[in-house]
Amino acid sequence: MKVAQKSLLAGVLLSMSSIALAAGQLNLYNWGNYTNPKLIEKFEKETGIKVTITDYDSNETALAKVRAGGHGFDLAVPSHSHLPIWVSEGLLANPRVDQMPNFKNVAEEWRNPDWDPGRQYSAPWQWGSVGIVVDTSVYGGDINTFGIVLDPPAELVGKVNVAPEMNDVITSAVLYLGGEACTGDKALLRKVRDKLVEAKPKWKSMDYGIIEKFAGRDLAASLYWNGAAFRARLKNPDVRYGYPREGYSLWADAVVLLKDAKNVEEAKTFMNFIMAPENAGLISEFARYANSIVGSEKYMPEDMATAPEVIIPREFIGFGKFYPTCPPDVQKMYTAIWTELQK
Repeated sequence: MKVAQKSLLAGVLLSMSSIALAAGQLNLYNWGNYTNPKLIEKFEKETGIKVTITDYDSNETALAKVRAGGHGFDLAVPSHSHLPIWVSEGLLANPRVDQMPNFKNVAEEWRNPDWDPGRQYSAPWQWGSVGIVVDTSVYGGDINTFGIVLDPPAELVGKVNVAPEMNDVITSAVLYLGGEACTGDKALLRKVRDKLVEAKPKWKSMDYGIIEKFAGRDLAASLYWNGAAFRARLKNPDVRYGYPREGYSLWADAVVLLKDAKNVEEAKTFMNFIMAPENAGLISEFARYANSIVGSEKYMPEDMATAPEVIIPREFIGFGKFYPTCPPDVQKMYTAIWTELQK
């Protein structure tokens, strides 16, 4: 009898041990060079949950991977323009972020965004803008225009990079040519296609890794995001960030729980964790983008309080917009343009 009891007890303990082990894991699918190692170290130390990070390079890449299934990820970090697609396709669970303890720290203006009404699906990560990065030691003219990459000045030809993010590139070209984001105007989209195809031979690359390249002065201009521009300026003081007067996109990334996540409670713990001011501050400290958490400012580097890449200059505030998810028919036309640009 005692042997049987011991066997039963051993089995229970082994089962509990396996559950504890499984409960100590979390798989995060995030943009590359976007997650502060200190944030992950702090989370692991405080919770005992081991985090594995897998990088992706675009919204389209992440969406395709998750659609395909069998990925093993628990959390992902889509942009606001794509988040409604994830919801409508049933790729997400609803963790009721608005009911998590740290949701009280989310700034009022971020609690009910158009792309996630009531903020049920997504915990804020960072937000920023799409603009122009220029090494002013190479070009000293006006940088507040998408013309820098779509009609490059002579000094910049062959030294331009464009972030290979379809919506950002095509929307920027649409705005440059006087249109509105998500336009279905076929005549205008043909002009957009022609402009991009015409401009591409004047570019050096379509790449994500710009920070070190600006530091080494291998690039002189890029269509890119403000936080990376800030990080590039810290390595090369001649770097400046331009806000295109034709209009520019604002974006917001957020952490979402995948429908087929295996480590659900661990994922929810992480989502709540990043809404604490000191942890949101760590996120911004690394990637140099703004966040949506009240009180996080005191945990960020002092230079973020005045950085023109983070604090949009007054004269450019009205030009930026959070553009919605484009309708499927428009997205199909964007994809056709993008495919041709890749040739």
